[in-house]
Amino acid sequence: MAEGERGGAIIGKAHNMTEALKDPTAHAEILAITQAASALGDWRVTDSVLYVTKEPCPMCGGAIVLSRIPFVVWAVEDAKRGAHTVFGIFDNPGVNHHPAVLQGVMRSECLEQLQGFFRDKREKEWK
Repeated sequence: MAEGERGGAIIGKAHNMTEALKDPTAHAEILAITQAASALGDWRVTDSVLYVTKEPCPMCGGAIVLSRIPFVVWAVEDAKRGAHTVFGIFDNPGVNHHPAVLQGVMRSECLEQLQGFFRDKREKEWK
């Protein structure tokens, strides 16, 4: 997550910690938003951009809306659980904040990385 008021400084950075923490809410987006809010001293994470490899899930999409992040960028869409492409959370007229989105940035490179990660994980589990 980059922050405009701080001259493009990273104010939150995380990866998925669900398994390590045994916490279903420990998604990278949630952890990065928490760090950013702490760094800013405010729950509103305005004037920022959230960058993620894979499209946020509905839980993370809700956190993005509630934290007022204005812009979200991701590489790979989530055709099964995507907050935007499946559930339309960011465009929903019932929510009070509508972040702009940019999809498909470095998609092929990120898709290769994601597929490789899960391929390696499956191979380790089979052994």
